Amino acid sequence: MPIEIIENKQFEIIHLKTELQNMTTLPTLQNRLDEAEKNGQPAYHDFTDVDMMKWFLYERRHLNEKNDRTEKTVREYERELLLFVEQLFTYSLEIDIDVTYIIEGSLFKSLQSRHLRRYQEWLATKSPHVIKKGPYSPATLERKTTIIKAFFAFLHKAGYIQQPIHEGLRIATVRKDDRPNRDLGPADVVTLLNVYRDKQHPIMFAIIHVLTTTGIRNEEFCTLKVKDMKIDAIQGGYYLDVLGKGNKRRHIPLKEKVVQSIRSFRYARGLLPIEHAGLEDPLFTTNTGRAYSPSYLSQYVKKEIASLERLKLSDQTLQITPHVFRHAFAIISKLNGVDVYDIMRSLGHEKIETTMIYLEKVFEKERHAIHAWQSERFGQYI
Repeated sequence: MPIEIIENKQFEIIHLKTELQNMTTLPTLQNRLDEAEKNGQPAYHDFTDVDMMKWFLYERRHLNEKNDRTEKTVREYERELLLFVEQLFTYSLEIDIDVTYIIEGSLFKSLQSRHLRRYQEWLATKSPHVIKKGPYSPATLERKTTIIKAFFAFLHKAGYIQQPIHEGLRIATVRKDDRPNRDLGPADVVTLLNVYRDKQHPIMFAIIHVLTTTGIRNEEFCTLKVKDMKIDAIQGGYYLDVLGKGNKRRHIPLKEKVVQSIRSFRYARGLLPIEHAGLEDPLFTTNTGRAYSPSYLSQYVKKEIASLERLKLSDQTLQITPHVFRHAFAIISKLNGVDVYDIMRSLGHEKIETTMIYLEKVFEKERHAIHAWQSERFGQYI
């Protein structure tokens, strides 16, 4: 029985997206939950699939709403869930969504573990993306699986569905060898800086200089405003007041030469000096005077570096994006003897395991058995 027989309009994607982004109904959902509790009814007894999607995305979990999911994270989750629903309906026969009967007019209540597993396998091997562009990267499949799994785990915990069908999803953990190479060492960074200094290209010089010496994310760089570059009243100089993932702030000191790079960037762009610019003005702008978007900055950096002739880096196959310089910050910090927990905090990572991924090749080489060999036992050959 194909799932198309669910005859209502709630899963028309345009309508669904509009409804999910309609924030005016959120208080109503909370009131319905309160009424259910007051009347001794199951919490989500009168919720629809759309209501559950919205509550999953926007439920307030913290007293301080700044600690809830960021808008960027919500949009990412929303995009993946919308795609999931759309593809279930559009490709139900190809995926083999053999729903035996519809439960209470609900798609989510009617699905079982095998359906999630089949969708996951179809997504990885036969989906339109795979046919047109080739397989998803392991990291992308892991992200998609994580979001779908989190949503159905939420539905089960809430009692909206009876079975933990998310447990039917296959593990999509990214293996070490599947991760793209993003390792850029100090010699390569210096090479790039020298190239752009010699080319008198203050824009690329400053972008590389700032990203490498601060370790900030692409998105953090793009959203910086003039007011975020602040005078350090305690230690002197300047620091960046960065709002990162999870709405957590980091204060990142700026070396004096990096401050000069920022000034040179703004001068080259025809922007006012920091001291005279508007506090809400972007700290870095494109040649049109607008703040960078993360996608534009990434494309710009890749294009500029790819255009360099006879560039000699340690790994000629490395595709350099803004994120690579974040890895460079971690690697250079470790090579300079910085404690890994200090690197974690400087990068704004929640878990040390994430920082260890950045540094796994450094640790692998540091801990190699060859370093314990004693030269007197192998003569002149080591």
